[in-house]
Amino acid sequence: MGAREMMEVEVEAFAAALRKASRAADNTVTNYRRDLLAFRSFLLERAAILGKRVDEIDVASITADHIRSYLAELMKTAKRATVQRRLSAIKAFFRYRETTIGVASPARSIRSPKNERRLPSILQEDEVRRLLEFSLAPHDSTPASIRDRAIFETLYSSGLRVGELVGLDWRDIDEELGMVMVRAGKGNKDRLVPLGEPALDALKKWKTAMPIAWEHNGPVITNLRGGRLTTRSVETILQKRIEAAGVSSGVTPHGLRHSFATHMLGNGADLRSIQEMLGHASLATTQRYTHVSVNHLKEVYRRAFPRV
Repeated sequence: MGAREMMEVEVEAFAAALRKASRAADNTVTNYRRDLLAFRSFLLERAAILGKRVDEIDVASITADHIRSYLAELMKTAKRATVQRRLSAIKAFFRYRETTIGVASPARSIRSPKNERRLPSILQEDEVRRLLEFSLAPHDSTPASIRDRAIFETLYSSGLRVGELVGLDWRDIDEELGMVMVRAGKGNKDRLVPLGEPALDALKKWKTAMPIAWEHNGPVITNLRGGRLTTRSVETILQKRIEAAGVSSGVTPHGLRHSFATHMLGNGADLRSIQEMLGHASLATTQRYTHVSVNHLKEVYRRAFPRV
């Protein structure tokens, strides 16, 4: 057979070994094989561009720079998840060679590109109003709808994470002070967060309407049998209400948290205060969290800076 198609032969051997020894799922083996052959095609094309007539790839000649060049080219058009998957295949292939023939992997020091962190959609202030007004409809005064309104009001009023909301007990809410204690939130830190009057009113109504009587140490947000709601249930409830109210689709409960932060900032709150309420360890996270427009920042600067 000679040296022709050396990489293709090694890729096929790797795929066969993976299928046999690792009992890997067929899809995994197929994807790895396809991704490695795509890398081989890139190397062949790159050689042709450089004026070298190559119809074989000697795996031993592949360097970290070759892999980096391939990933850089991919990043121009492919999603990060695709780039990560291709790199995983390359790393697995060279680990296999390292194990079987003792050759150091050129992919060892190459790090996978980080996932893009996309912010969820937010509701505009008039959309929040429409959603909450829809929940106030007189024909819809069942315990479930009263609870759902309490969920929306509390999420939007406090910027709580959904996991923090469903973890609340009645003892955590101070109606006189208008504050809620979030116990051991993310980062394992307790924090006090203000609650607006509409949220407090909605919670009081839910407390009265609960089919199973509330208890001081019992959960605030429950199903109609008294059990604590799950975050998934809250997501489902929100989605149904948003669709019924005819407002923006694609908004998650986490999007209400973003809406809270963005609207607070837009109405003059400072980032440090929002950071405290959201429970962020870093101010940089809060800045990423709020959909801050350049125009808004310019307006704040114009109003606040003395030498303008």
